[in-house]
Amino acid sequence: MSLASPRSLFFLAFLACVVMMGSALYLEHVVGLEPCPLCIVQRLCVIVFGVFALLATLHNPGRGGRRVYSTLTFLAAAAGGAAAVRQIWLQNTPPDPMASCMPTNFDYMLQALPFEKFVAWVLHGTADCAEVTWTLFGMSLAEWCLLAFISMAIFSLYQFLRRA
Repeated sequence: MSLASPRSLFFLAFLACVVMMGSALYLEHVVGLEPCPLCIVQRLCVIVFGVFALLATLHNPGRGGRRVYSTLTFLAAAAGGAAAVRQIWLQNTPPDPMASCMPTNFDYMLQALPFEKFVAWVLHGTADCAEVTWTLFGMSLAEWCLLAFISMAIFSLYQFLRRA
């Protein structure tokens, strides 16, 4: 298995997702940053991307199968990127007074709300989603996640378009 083979690249993408999730769990459980609903959506997208990358690694498909896995990873990256863009937008707009009236606890929302309303509120974002509680080199977590999702999408396109 050469370093640039599709299988090894999917494995490296899987490892990158493991590192991202490890970092997110570190920030949550050690540093004490509680994830907002949009952060949880972004985490789910990273997990889905990682699962498809791992499946592609284990399956080691031919060109057609690689295109299927690339499409699935691209969709996960696009969904995560959309959630990150929404969160960045919320962080850079004046606060909405009604947003503070929305529940912020993800578990409570899942149990108490009808599924359609739960999905709408999660994707809309809460007041917690607009808070910037951690930065690195002047960028918020949502901005770093957007860069990661853009990288994932580029990776997916590369795997889709490559000939070997």
